Amino acid sequence: MNITVFDDLDQLYKGAAETFAELSEKSIQEKGKFVVALSGGSSPKAIFKLLADEYATRIDWSKIYFFWVDERWVPLNDDKSNAKMTFETLLDKVPVNKGHVFPMYKDNVLPEDFAKEYEAQIRNVLGDEGVFDFILLGMGDDGHTASLFPGEEILNEKDKWVEAYYLKPQEMFRITLTAPIINKAENILAVAFGETKRHALNEILNGTYNPELYPMQLIEKKENFRFFTDHKAMGN
Repeated sequence: MNITVFDDLDQLYKGAAETFAELSEKSIQEKGKFVVALSGGSSPKAIFKLLADEYATRIDWSKIYFFWVDERWVPLNDDKSNAKMTFETLLDKVPVNKGHVFPMYKDNVLPEDFAKEYEAQIRNVLGDEGVFDFILLGMGDDGHTASLFPGEEILNEKDKWVEAYYLKPQEMFRITLTAPIINKAENILAVAFGETKRHALNEILNGTYNPELYPMQLIEKKENFRFFTDHKAMGN
C-alpha cells in the first residue's frame, strides 16, 4: 500500500487527477479501454471538476467505461445521487460515450434485483474475471468505504460483486460493490483527509485488524492500493 501525504488539498486533487489520466493512457494503449468505478462525495467532486477542466483534451474519454462504487437508492435527478454529481461535474462536460456509462440506479426495480442486473453489466464489460482498471474510493469518519458500513452483514460477503441492502441508521437502501470485486482491481486509489479522519485512518493503517468496526481494512494493502491523505489526517 502506497501512502502519499500532501501538504494541501489542491496538490492532493491534482495528484488524483494525474493518476487517473496516467492510468487511462496506459490502459487504453494496452487494452483499448479503461474501465473505472467512481465514488461520490466532496473529494471526488473536486477531482472530477479538475479532470473536466485541465484534463479534458488529454484523456480519450470515448474509450472509458464508467461504473460506480456505490450509490444511495435515489432517482438520478436527486441531489443525493452520486451519479447526478458525476454527470454535473464531469460526464456532461467531456465527450464520453453515453453507452459506456452505467449509473447504479434504475426506476421501477427493486434495489436487490438491480444489484444482480448491475453485476451482469459489469460482467458484460469485464468478463467473469471482473477486474476493474481503476477504482476510486473515499473513506468516512467511521472508517467505512463504498457502502460497506461498520457492523453490517455485507462486510461478510464473499461471492457477490454487487449487493443492495437497507441501511437502518440512514433509513434508506444502499447499493454497492463488495470487497471481493474491489480487491480484484488493478489499481485502487483511496482519498481521505482532515482531522475528522485521523482516528479511523490510524486504526486502519496501524491498528488491530477489525473490519467489522473499520471496513476500510477489508481493502487489501497491496502495491496497487494507493492512499492519498494529508498531514491533518495523519496527525503530523
